[in-house]
Amino acid sequence: MTAAGGGFGATLLDSGVTRFRLWAPTAPAGLALEVEGHAPIALRPGADGFVQADVDCPPGARYHYRLDADTVMPDPASRLQDGDVHGDSIVVAPDAYPWRHPDWRGLPWEQSVLYETHAGLEGGYAQLEARLPALAALGVTLLELMPIADFPGPRNWGYDGVLPYAPDTAYGTPEELKRLIDTAHGLGMGVMLDVVYNHFGPDGNYLARYAAPFFRKDAHTPWGDAIDFRQPAVSQFFKDNAVYWLTEYRFDGLRLDAVHAIVGHRWLHELAAEVRRRVPAERRVHLVLENDDNRASLLCGDYDAQWNDDAHHVLHHLLTGETQGYYADYADRPAEALARCLSEGWLYQGQPSPYRGGEPRGEPSADLPPTAFVLFLQNHDQTGNRAFGERLTSLVDEPARLRAAVALQLLAPQIPLIFMGEEHGSRTPFLYFTSHADPALAQAVRDGRRREFARFAQFAGADAARRLPDPNDPATWLASHAEPGDDARQWLETYTALLQLRARLIAPRLAGAVSLGASAVGRHGVFARWRLADGARLEVYANLGPRRLPLPQALLPGADLYATLLFESLAGGRDGLARGELCGDTTVWLLEEPA
Repeated sequence: MTAAGGGFGATLLDSGVTRFRLWAPTAPAGLALEVEGHAPIALRPGADGFVQADVDCPPGARYHYRLDADTVMPDPASRLQDGDVHGDSIVVAPDAYPWRHPDWRGLPWEQSVLYETHAGLEGGYAQLEARLPALAALGVTLLELMPIADFPGPRNWGYDGVLPYAPDTAYGTPEELKRLIDTAHGLGMGVMLDVVYNHFGPDGNYLARYAAPFFRKDAHTPWGDAIDFRQPAVSQFFKDNAVYWLTEYRFDGLRLDAVHAIVGHRWLHELAAEVRRRVPAERRVHLVLENDDNRASLLCGDYDAQWNDDAHHVLHHLLTGETQGYYADYADRPAEALARCLSEGWLYQGQPSPYRGGEPRGEPSADLPPTAFVLFLQNHDQTGNRAFGERLTSLVDEPARLRAAVALQLLAPQIPLIFMGEEHGSRTPFLYFTSHADPALAQAVRDGRRREFARFAQFAGADAARRLPDPNDPATWLASHAEPGDDARQWLETYTALLQLRARLIAPRLAGAVSLGASAVGRHGVFARWRLADGARLEVYANLGPRRLPLPQALLPGADLYATLLFESLAGGRDGLARGELCGDTTVWLLEEPA
């Protein structure tokens, strides 16, 4: 029995022996392995800074490494922890779970409807498994879990993980996680995992004590020294991790967090190549990026898609009128910005960003397919990194306008992502939460949040800063559960109807779909069209403002009025087109079948 990534951590060998292998190029002389039931074990030095030992111990055995008389540490490639990030690691049998759907091969990327959720807020893996039939009925085809790598304490977004191979036990057991994925596969749904390869969390990371070359001193990220992917062992540690989640747990894809913070993008190409080489070719495995740099070159074969922050930001501005922070880059001629996002993917394709001090941002993206972009109205970042975590249901004062935006998002050829609770019109906030046991670290997080928002006028004073929710307070976590809104039934009906239309009439035609251009209509309106794979023409007229907008002569529907009406977010929207106007707070979708 050999686990994926057998080069790191504890690997069960066919002989019944467990091999423990650690990259420790700067370890103190007294480094030792301690396994329950055994005396301390000396580690044999190997090549390139590795040390290892073979021990007769079964699955379930607890172990740790001793750095010195006062310090023990978990295995950085621990597959399971006994307790928290400072506790013992546990030897795991990788193939013990009896998969019920071993022949699942996944779905084409073009059929993806993503649903981002937090396993802890769902109640854990078992409770989330019970929700899967409802998500399948909604139209979700790819469940996306926020990071689950072991983090300090029971409450965390997941981006403070320090043990990338160990699913956090606050959410359940590895068997429950595998059963969640297995059950999803039985329902025709994939599961994607958000992974963090750009930094480690602040609590429980011992690497600098025994593997100093893991980090660079000449490059830094917002979280400290940059990870040194030039080191072969470091590079392989994360490549093996990606393959581990995709093979041992059978996740259907990975979303890579904030890859703009990975110094040197060559490694990202190498990672994608390694995944494609080591995961069986018959499986449809999807790789998605979050990348503030808008690097289109990464989407030309290596990665399936990138989260489209540009489209989110302009839509958010149109819906709320907000112009603070990075929204300032999208407040000038927002309809033109939205038209470019719908037709070409990103707004910023190399032009200077005022918010970033005039620095050029992005690469040309017009040649990429629409499915190379993940389109969302909300996600964990854009909601939770607000001071009070407000959802759009609380920020948009006209429900019809939000409904029009949802209709635009869910039927557009870009890949839609729904954030937990949107389908029920949730009004409860999604806040930033942690559970650091170290009081100094908890205070540092509070102070960091206050500094982050101090540049906004409404939080400039000390009294205003004190109103910010405390991330470490359990009440902040409790407040973040996505409770259905008062109009939950109407929202669920809207989401379900739109996703049924997408699955039946749009998704099967997206492979090979191309943009036919888009145009602004006034300050709040947009018209866009695409040619689908079979030659059908998909068109949208959307107005995210309250006033009726006259349509320019070039955009009058004309013969398009004989196309099929797919959806109008408000009754009378298509009739308005016939009169030559775009009704306020309305989206109209038309489909013209090929001749």
